[in-house]
Amino acid sequence: MIRYALKCAEGHSFESWFQSADAYEALASKGLVSCAVCGGAEVTKALMAPRVSAAEGAADGPVAAHDRPLSAPAHPAEQMLRALREHLKTTSTYVGGRFAQEARAMHLGETDERPIHGEASPAEARALIEEGVPIAPLPILPPDKTN
Repeated sequence: MIRYALKCAEGHSFESWFQSADAYEALASKGLVSCAVCGGAEVTKALMAPRVSAAEGAADGPVAAHDRPLSAPAHPAEQMLRALREHLKTTSTYVGGRFAQEARAMHLGETDERPIHGEASPAEARALIEEGVPIAPLPILPPDKTN
C-alpha cells in the first residue's frame, strides 16, 4: 500500500491510499481519482515529505495533518459531504442512470413518490426542470466512482 498526498484543480489537499503506484496511475488515467472535498476529477499528486520517526523518548508534539487517521475528515467540507452521503444512503434509494425516468414517473403520478437519487445527463436534467419536475444537483459522486 502507498499513501499519496493529492491536490485538485480547486486547490483542495487530501490524502488517499492505493494498492501500488501502478494502481494509482491506472485509476488516475481513467479519471477515477476524485477530490475528497469537492469531487473534482482533475487531481494530481502533491509534494509529500518523507515521514521520519522521532527519536525514542522525544516528546510528542501536536498531531500533524498527515498523522491523522485517513478515516477522519481533512476539511469541514469533507465532513459535510460524508454526512450528506450517509443521509442519502439511509433515507433515499439510489436509482443510478434511471433517475430521469423514475423522477418523471413520480411527477406524473405513475408511481408512488419516494426519495431517490441517481444520475442524469445535463440534457435529461434540463428536460426535467422544463417539465416542472423538482430536482436538485447533489455534490457527491455515485457509489462506484468514489476513491
